[in-house]
Amino acid sequence: MPDSEGRIRLALVDDHKMLLGALSEWIRSAADDISMVCAVASWPELLTHPEFPVDVVLLDLDLKDNLPISLKISTLKTAGVKTVLMSTYSEPNVVREALAAGALGYLVKSEDAEMIVEAIRNASVGESYISAELDLALNAAEVGGVPKLSAQERRVMALYGGGEPVKAVAYQLGISEETAKSYLKRIREKYRVAGFDVGTKVALRKRAIQDGILLQTDDAAPSGF
Repeated sequence: MPDSEGRIRLALVDDHKMLLGALSEWIRSAADDISMVCAVASWPELLTHPEFPVDVVLLDLDLKDNLPISLKISTLKTAGVKTVLMSTYSEPNVVREALAAGALGYLVKSEDAEMIVEAIRNASVGESYISAELDLALNAAEVGGVPKLSAQERRVMALYGGGEPVKAVAYQLGISEETAKSYLKRIREKYRVAGFDVGTKVALRKRAIQDGILLQTDDAAPSGF
């Protein structure tokens, strides 16, 4: 459950203590809607922490404890905790196993900090989020097919394709302008891989209409790129 101020209660688990400290400090200062409950270096420390269970756990996949990740995810799920995984690598089979086990997020550690926060927010409401490069590797459609977009990507595409400037898209979705731009970049890259050029706002709008993301009756006149 969120804390008394309605913030997402978050725990970090990572055995790289420098990263653990830097990331927890960054989240504390940058995300008012997230409460950093604990930052620990091992799985047992998480389970025995007095504030456990929390809402979301940002969990290092590469902990050197030889416990299967599926066991950890199912343990957290049983406790009502959502899991977002972090890793230094992005092996698609490992990602599939983690998502099949119930993880709601998967990020490579090179991900922008803004997107890590976005993944935590998504997980807290039961929406999935995986790193852009993994998303492409796992879900990119064959050339000529329609790429798979997340719920948030569809919202961004609908608003932006409907004529809204990036700033307004960000405001309406409660995300930063930089995060909105990152979503647009992901959307365009997914379509590029699938064989469609949506590099301009007009092209993106046409594609959104063709793919049923935007109604053709929306007569907004998009401008800009």
